[in-house]
Amino acid sequence: MKTPDELKAEILRLVREYSRQVHRAQRPGNEGPVNFVPGETVVPYAGRVFTEDEVEAGVGSMLDFWLTLGKEGEEFERQLAEFLGVKKSILVNSGSSANLVAFSSLTSHKLPEEKRIRPADEVITCAAGFPTTIAPIIQNGVVPVFLDNDPITGNIDVRSLDEAYVDGKTKAVMCAHTLGNPFDLGAVLDFCERHNLWLIEDNCDALGSTYTRRVSKGEAQTRRTGTWGDLSTQSFYPPHHLTLGEGGAINIVKRMQLKVLVESFRDWGRDCWCASGKANTCNKRFDWQLGDLPHGYDHKYIYSHIGYNLKPLDPQAAIGIKQLAKLPQFIEARKTNWQYLRSGLDHLQEFFEFSLPTHAKSWSRQGFRWDENGCQTDPSWFGFMLLVRPSAPFTRTELAQALDEARIGNRMLFGGNLVRQPAFVQLKKDRPGSFRAVGDLSGADRIMNEAIFLGVYPGLSQAMLDYMIEIIGKFVSAK
Repeated sequence: MKTPDELKAEILRLVREYSRQVHRAQRPGNEGPVNFVPGETVVPYAGRVFTEDEVEAGVGSMLDFWLTLGKEGEEFERQLAEFLGVKKSILVNSGSSANLVAFSSLTSHKLPEEKRIRPADEVITCAAGFPTTIAPIIQNGVVPVFLDNDPITGNIDVRSLDEAYVDGKTKAVMCAHTLGNPFDLGAVLDFCERHNLWLIEDNCDALGSTYTRRVSKGEAQTRRTGTWGDLSTQSFYPPHHLTLGEGGAINIVKRMQLKVLVESFRDWGRDCWCASGKANTCNKRFDWQLGDLPHGYDHKYIYSHIGYNLKPLDPQAAIGIKQLAKLPQFIEARKTNWQYLRSGLDHLQEFFEFSLPTHAKSWSRQGFRWDENGCQTDPSWFGFMLLVRPSAPFTRTELAQALDEARIGNRMLFGGNLVRQPAFVQLKKDRPGSFRAVGDLSGADRIMNEAIFLGVYPGLSQAMLDYMIEIIGKFVSAK
């Protein structure tokens, strides 16, 4: 009779063989589908990219059957924090949950009163993007202040920061690095430092992007996005830079005090910070007196916050560890694919305005030309965005329909101008003071009406990219 270890080894050997046969299409780039048929094979805008390594890791963890976060979760958090260069990464069950927990942690009564975000305070963000960057602000009774977006970068228009600020009410800036393109961190950090504000970076679409900030004359710092603010968030949903199936993370950039608050809001609001399966880390489990509870009440069941339960599973983290090993090649593939599309569509500038990295003034095959302020960006692109010019003989919707008919995945820039969405229109009717906007948001409206993005994810083969370029060229020529 085989031992349990022998049985497990045999099972995992078969799992690897099965995965190699069944999941060929999910392998990176040109290792992927060999039978691509233009017009028949779907060209996704994003998707899972994995090998038998991830399948083996997931099945192996399931055989161990710990399930709740444990050794795999701890190792994934350690490796992610090391990759980014942050103090600590904390896993949750989605990027949206990461945003919710990160923001909620800054409402804690354990923070200094002048830093605590309270209901009716204000948080600066931008109008165009994904709704769950904004939702936690509203869900905590705080007022989002919408700035416009630069339609070329997709990011927050920092020229209105000072106009948006209200002394005594503005407590934070929270916005995303759109489609992997870092927002103007130099300007935002200067603003936050000047007014002693929190900065939450929604890094869900930008894992691996870098920002170079000029800190003094002749001196600059280059760091990954998600490492400049106080907190940052990640998403590991399948379209993102790596996947756990579902999942997300909050990154503690500098202040380890925030770790305890983040974990509390993630884990039911409890005051105890013991990891799952452990007890009495504080060495005084039955020697606390908090709130109106009796002295000695079990610390594992004392709750300091109105929290949630938003943990993922350990098998997800096991998959994530294998994904992290591939992350550098994933990042390079995204950059290469973006450049390939940009070069291949360059002859269509009459009809399209192409996205640019923040601080770039123009693109050429030799590289980007940068502005004069000394800051630069190197995006780990989530998508390839272009805007249909108003003078074009077709609309963005017509282009999207043509791509859809050709089985080429495409997306609008998520929710477009969010204040035009039915949820926000209704919110304004029900609670007129629930949010406010600075300016007319014309840039966000341009994104809503004119922007579309294509995939650059590592699962795309050169044949797929060539087909995308061909179809767009034929569509334009027919108009």
